[in-house]
Amino acid sequence: MRFINPIPFVRDINRSKEFYRKTLGLQILEDFGNFVLFETGFAIHDGRSLEQTIWRQSPVTEEPYGRRNLLLYFEHEDVDAAFESIAPHVELIHPVERQTWGQRVFRFYDPDRHAIEIGEPQNLGPPSHS
Repeated sequence: MRFINPIPFVRDINRSKEFYRKTLGLQILEDFGNFVLFETGFAIHDGRSLEQTIWRQSPVTEEPYGRRNLLLYFEHEDVDAAFESIAPHVELIHPVERQTWGQRVFRFYDPDRHAIEIGEPQNLGPPSHS
């Protein structure tokens, strides 16, 4: 068995697709309408249809899917350039900061209020946020 990728639920698939494509510069690999897979392996899914598929019921709330319990992590070779490009278009959590483990990162929210972190490459595999 191997882990493939998380699939965040989104309220408006077109809004989120454009956000990840235009704001973060991700390239779309496959677009199935209610499911979009990007070249990096990251994917998003329309929340209403996925809730119907998984739990056989439609959502009863319009609350954002982001619940401050998941962090979507990306890396960029030039964190400062990424910050300058992305920051004007998002709700920032914080600007570029050096973390206790030495990595420089910044964090913000996507349209569904999922927290996103963009950090400089660590070249050590996934970051250890402990």
